[in-house]
Order: sequence, then C-alpha cells, then structure tokens
Amino acid sequence: MSKNNEYTDELDFFIEKYGRDINPEAIIKEDILRQGISFGDVDQEENFSGKSYFIFSFNVDNDGDVINKKYPEEIALINGPYNLRRTIISVRINKTSPYSVLYDKESKGYKIYKYKGKDLDYIGDVLFSPEKSYMLKKTESGKSVRDAAPTIEWGYLIYLAVFRMCQYFEDGSECAFCDMNSNYLNQKKSNKNYSAVKSVEDILSALSIISDADDSNAGAYTLTGGSIIDEIKFKGDTEIDFYVRFLEAIEDKFKGRWISKVVVQAHTKENLMRLKNAGAYIYHTNFEVWDKNLFDKICPGKSKFIGRDEWINRIIDAVSVFGEYKVIPNFVAGVELSKPYGFADIDEAVNSTAEGLDFFMSKGVMPRYTTWCPEKTSRLGKMGNTSAPLEYYVKLLMKWHELHYKYGLPVPEGYGEAGAGKAEFSVSAFMDAFKSEDLNL
Repeated sequence: MSKNNEYTDELDFFIEKYGRDINPEAIIKEDILRQGISFGDVDQEENFSGKSYFIFSFNVDNDGDVINKKYPEEIALINGPYNLRRTIISVRINKTSPYSVLYDKESKGYKIYKYKGKDLDYIGDVLFSPEKSYMLKKTESGKSVRDAAPTIEWGYLIYLAVFRMCQYFEDGSECAFCDMNSNYLNQKKSNKNYSAVKSVEDILSALSIISDADDSNAGAYTLTGGSIIDEIKFKGDTEIDFYVRFLEAIEDKFKGRWISKVVVQAHTKENLMRLKNAGAYIYHTNFEVWDKNLFDKICPGKSKFIGRDEWINRIIDAVSVFGEYKVIPNFVAGVELSKPYGFADIDEAVNSTAEGLDFFMSKGVMPRYTTWCPEKTSRLGKMGNTSAPLEYYVKLLMKWHELHYKYGLPVPEGYGEAGAGKAEFSVSAFMDAFKSEDLNL
C-alpha cells in the first residue's frame, strides 16, 4: 500500500491514531460515505439490487448519465490490506470521488480502490447488495415492489416513503441539505411510475409479498415522507391523519411482524398518542443540527413552522409516550461545517453536536446521525459545498460512543445488528463502531 498519497496518509493516520477506540471498518466507511464512490463499467444485467431512489438521491452527482444507469443500492467491503470484516455502505455516486469500484478480471469480482494521483491503492473486495426475489414482483395494482416498499440495509429495513415530496419546498423553506423534491422530479423524468403519494393498498400488497418471501430478512420498517403543512392539498388531512392511516392499516394486517418506525415532524403529545395508538413503536423526529443559529439557517421550515425550542420540547415529551430510548432524532452530521453558515473549526463543530447528543441522551432520548452527502441539487450543494473532513467524523464517532457509554444506553432498536462485521445500518458508521464489550450492555 502506498504511503505517498495524501488520501491514504490521512486514512492510515486516523486508523493508526484512533484504532484502539474506533475500528478501521467504521473509519473507512465514514470516509467513503462522505466522499461518495465512482464506478467503472458495471454489468447492467448483473443480479444485484439497484438504487431505488426511495426518498433522496443520496448522490453527489444527479445528472441523467447517473440516474439512467443501474448502480447497487449498497456495497459491502471485505478483506484487503485492512482485513476488513463485512462493512455495508450506502452507495453515493460521485464521479470525482477518490474511491472507485472497478471490475477485476483476474478474480472475476469487484474491488474498491483509492486514487493516488493516477495510481490506485487497493482497499478491499466489494459485494453488491443482493437482489431479493420480492423486489422483482408487482403489487395487485401493478406497481413494482421495489418502488412501493424497497428494502435497504442489506434487506433489514423496509423503507416506506409514502409522500416523496416535502411542502417546505413550496414555502421556500426547505432544509438546506435536502434534495427530496429535486430527486422526485429527476426520477419522474426517467420513470413515469415514480409517484409522489403512494396508496395504502399498494403498501399492504407490497408488504404481503415481502412477508411471504423465503429470502426476506426484514426486521423493521420505516414509515415516512415529506412534511405536510398545507392540509388543503391532502383533502383536509393533517400530517398525522395521513401517516396514521398507513400505520393503522399496516399494523392491523401485520401486527408484530416488524419493528415499526415513524419519521415525521415534531408533534404535540396529543398527536404523538395518535401515532403510538396506531402502532408506532419508535418515533423519529429529525433535529438535523444542534446550534441555534445553524438550525434557523439550515432548517428554516422547521424553525418557522414549529421552532427550535418547541422541537426540542416535543422530542423530550415524546419519551413519556413511547418510552426511553424509543425516541430517536437524527442529526445530519457534517452540515455544521457547511458554508456559508457553519463553523470554521472542526472541534467547535464536534463540540456543538456533542452538546446536543449529551442533552438528549441525558433525557432518555437516543439520538443518532447520518453522514452528510452534499447533493448538488440541494441548496448547500448549489452553494458549492463539499464533504466535511474525515477528522470531524472520527471525532464525532468517538464522542457519540463516549456519551452512549456515559449514560449506559442500550444498543438502539430497529437498526439491526451492531459491531464491525455485523452492522447493517448503511448511512453512517455509528452502529459499526460498537465494541464487542459494549454490546453486552
């Protein structure tokens, strides 16, 4: 392995410096997630589960050349000079990424490399996300199961994005990192069946097919979609009315079949009880970024329609409804360093998010994070932002686990297994970074 490469030097530096605290799988995973992946020629007829673009693009590049090609939903890395245990990573297409997946004729398989100028350093062998039998089937109305109820995290999570647009965009107050509506418009151009609003009937039909499939390993589902603030466009339905209808139908037919997770705005106790009574087990209401100034600028819709302080209060209130550790707000890790609003110093950014993590964990809340992908069609992407540094993610991983240990919290439910070689959560490495001794908590 070359040591003259600024990328490899950085990667090796952090693995060597923090290897006792964070396994190499987690560090490499964060580096790939933050910078995306380029691909050489991929056999379009090969049997793997392609990107379903279920709610966001999760791509740096979103042009037609990318959208119209088949890329794996996720990859898993194994072996290589770091002796990697299976590490599942969400695929984020970036044509200029230093990481490139190429077909190796000698081994007749794919490998991932990192560029050193024009040379490549071998990182590990690559597996593509497996194609499940149910993904190729149709619902009773003729909709694709892949479109209605795709599975991610190597098949563990059924992702039910039942409203694939967000009304914050219509108000001009969308979250600055989000490309939900542009993703919808791009997908609609290439797939006329890509719908903004899904039907309860199609969801139930798709779930029946998944439930009956011999190769299904799904353990949870996420019910989610964009924020609803204009009830008139939903025939008088509020956001809670809309999502409760799906929840009740799913839980009535499949009660206890999967762990149910719901991702919506922050709601009052009255509305939270409606979600709970309808069958929601885990409540996600994503907070995105802790610093007040950044929250107001990066999440203007959330700030305008609910407000940062009220959003926090409702997260805390939710614990009394769903129980400790079943309220899981998400942070979009890395936007703290975005321009023009963010911190200039990495440690200041980590400390800011750590303050939020500490606050929530001390209240019986289980915050987690996804690694920011600066999609070009988001507002931050249009401003020319690139990914946050690897140093930020390594330090955040350490801080998350330090606080998790401090408060004696359990492993989060609904995320599959934890630990290197076992983790299935694919959009950050916080589940990969659990140590074996911590899994006995």
